[in-house]
Amino acid sequence: MKKYFFEEILKCEMCGDDTAKHKVLGQRLNQSQGLSPKKKTGIAVSVQKCNRCNLIYAQPQPIPFDIQDHYGIPPEKYWADGYVFKWIDSYLLTQTNTVKELLPFKDGMTALDVGAGLGKGMISLNHGGFDTYGFEPSIPFYERALSKMNIDPSRLKLGMIEDVDYPENMFDFITFDAVFEHLYHPAASLEKAMKWLKPNGIIHIEVPSSRHLIGKIINLYYKLRGTNYVTNISPMHSPFHLYEFDLKSFKALADKLGFTIEKYQYDVCAIEFVPKILHPVFRKYMELTNSGMQLTLYLRKK
Repeated sequence: MKKYFFEEILKCEMCGDDTAKHKVLGQRLNQSQGLSPKKKTGIAVSVQKCNRCNLIYAQPQPIPFDIQDHYGIPPEKYWADGYVFKWIDSYLLTQTNTVKELLPFKDGMTALDVGAGLGKGMISLNHGGFDTYGFEPSIPFYERALSKMNIDPSRLKLGMIEDVDYPENMFDFITFDAVFEHLYHPAASLEKAMKWLKPNGIIHIEVPSSRHLIGKIINLYYKLRGTNYVTNISPMHSPFHLYEFDLKSFKALADKLGFTIEKYQYDVCAIEFVPKILHPVFRKYMELTNSGMQLTLYLRKK
């Protein structure tokens, strides 16, 4: 059984705005809500949205007493056996090629994979010519990265971003690939990573977007059903997303942390809960309106 303490968020974790006047979007259960959340029991937290930067977050924020309650599940339970310990050369390829163009790249540049998981991203970066390091908070994932994926233990640390450290100006490239939304204090984490990054280095971030059209449609469905539930975030059940971000969330930090947004894009990704015949129409609309599921950014340190 997961055990939590609950931390009130007084200031927006990205832009610092006072949360007292932030809009309450609704409630989020500690489990998948399905079509009829009123029929389910459990613990719910309020979901709020920042008036200034559009960050969506839980209020109060549920924090497990043991982080392994969230991430200590063996990787074999996440994926089928044929995939879980198999590296393919297309893994992180688009992101690697993009950052090579932005740097510009020289063989042997240093990279850090934040939340390295099984180490597949580290393998990809090594194949791309980077000298790669990483850290991972999940004990089972860390152990399998060493034993199954043959990651060099001198290159991979076990721990959370709050606990690990590296020398200042060590890395040319740092990636938060599907990780940033899991961090309890994202702005503080980004500030720490910026210290590890060399001047003109690049940080890559992929996060759930607070502009996501399908999420808004599901929230409208819940409202029409006479409930105050919302589908945003999942702070107490898998995949344990704590935040949804907008481009404004990062623009608010640019001057403070000393970076520029070199490139960004909204990606539609999978379209769920919509009949397949309508997928082309929805995809086109979401592309035109930047209302896809994911926001991808490349930040350059000044």
